[in-house]
Amino acid sequence: MTGFMQATETAADAVRRSALRRMRTVAVSLLLFAAAVYVATLGTDGWLGFVNAGAEASMVGAIADWFAVTALFKHPLGLPIPHTALIPKRKDDLGRGLEEFVGENFLQEDIIRERIDAVGISSRVAGWLAVPANAQRVVDEVADIAALALGKVREDHIASLVTDALVPRFREEPIAPLLGGMLAEALADDLHHGLVDLTLEELHGWLIANPETVHEVLGERAPWWAPQSVNEYVINKAHIEMVRWVGEIRVDPHHRARKALDSMLHKLSDDLLSNGPTQERAERLKERLLDHPAVINTAITLWNALRRALEGSLSDPQGAVHRRLMVEVEAATARLQTDAALRARLDKAAADAAVFAVDRYGAEVTAVITHTIERWDGKEAARRIELHVGRDLQFIRINGTIVGGLVGVLIHAISVLIH
Repeated sequence: MTGFMQATETAADAVRRSALRRMRTVAVSLLLFAAAVYVATLGTDGWLGFVNAGAEASMVGAIADWFAVTALFKHPLGLPIPHTALIPKRKDDLGRGLEEFVGENFLQEDIIRERIDAVGISSRVAGWLAVPANAQRVVDEVADIAALALGKVREDHIASLVTDALVPRFREEPIAPLLGGMLAEALADDLHHGLVDLTLEELHGWLIANPETVHEVLGERAPWWAPQSVNEYVINKAHIEMVRWVGEIRVDPHHRARKALDSMLHKLSDDLLSNGPTQERAERLKERLLDHPAVINTAITLWNALRRALEGSLSDPQGAVHRRLMVEVEAATARLQTDAALRARLDKAAADAAVFAVDRYGAEVTAVITHTIERWDGKEAARRIELHVGRDLQFIRINGTIVGGLVGVLIHAISVLIH
C-alpha cells in the first residue's frame, strides 16, 4: 500500500458502517416497494393510475439518485462509465481544491482576528484560573514539569556545558575590562559600603565571641624564647586593640581605613581598565582558574546542591516554590480580571501571533492536506470517505424516491386534466 493505510476498523468505524448499512437498506427497500407497487398497478386506471404513475416516477428517481451517489465512489455495476468513480480518480484534484478552500476561507488575517476577538482568550483564561482548583492544577503541572526537567540534566551535561561553552567563552572574553567596569559601577553606586559594613559587623562580633581562638592563633606565632607571661600580655593587648580598631572602623563611616580601602579599590578599577601589566596579571589569573580541574567539580557541586534544593521544594505541595507560584498565579488572575487594557493587549498579541504563524507557515499547513491525500490509495480513500458521509448521502436516494413519486403523481394529474 503506497498511501492510505488500511488500519484496523475502530469502534467508531463499526458504528458508522452499521448506520450506513441501515440507511442503504431503507433506500433499497423503498425502491423495491415502488417497483412492487408499479407492477401491481400496471395497466390500471382511476386512482390506481395515479399510484402507478407515482410508483414509476419513484423508481426513476431512486435509480437516478442511486447512480449519482454510487458514481462518487465507484463505477455503478462495475461498468466503466465516464465521469464515475470520481473520488478514486480525482482524489488529488479534490485534495488541492480542499487545500485552496481552507487557505482562502479560513487562514485569512481578518477571519483569524475576528475569531480571536470573539473568543476573548484572556477573559476565558482569567475566568478559568479564578477557580482555585484550576489555579492549583496549573501550579502542580508547572512544578511537575520543572522537576522532570531538572531530573533530565545529568552531571556530564553540566561538565559539557562548562568545558564546551562557558570556558571557551571566558577565554575569549578579556576579564580585566569586565572586572574593572563592574568594580567602577559598584564604587560609583557605593555598593561596596554595604559589604564592608557587613564584613566589619561580623568580624567585630567574632573577635569578641572567640577570644580563645584569637589567643591560640597568635600564641602559635609568639617567640618561644619569650617568657609566657610576656606573651600572654602581648596577645591580650593585641586582641583588645584588634577589637577596638575594628569597632572604630565599624562605627565611623569616614575612618581613614575605609578611605584607604576606597582609594585602593578605585586604583584597582582604573588599573584593570587601563593598566597593561595589571590586565596581563588578571588574564593570567583567569587562565589559571579556568585550567584548574576544580572548576568543573565546583560547577557540578553547585548544580547538584541547587537541584536538590529545587527538587525538594518542588516535591513539597506546601513548599516555598509552590506557594510562590500560587501567589503569582493569583496575582496574574486578579489583574486579568480587572485590567481591561491588559486583556486587550494580550488578545491583540495572541491575534498577532496567530496571524504571523499563518502568514509564515499557513501554506505548509494547508499543503499537508494535498500531500496526505496524494499518498492515499484511491479505493481505500473512497471507502473511508463513504464510511463517514455515506449515511447522509443515502438520504439523497430516499428523497429522490419520495420526491420522484410525488412529481410522477403531479405529472399524471396534469395529463389527465389535459386529456
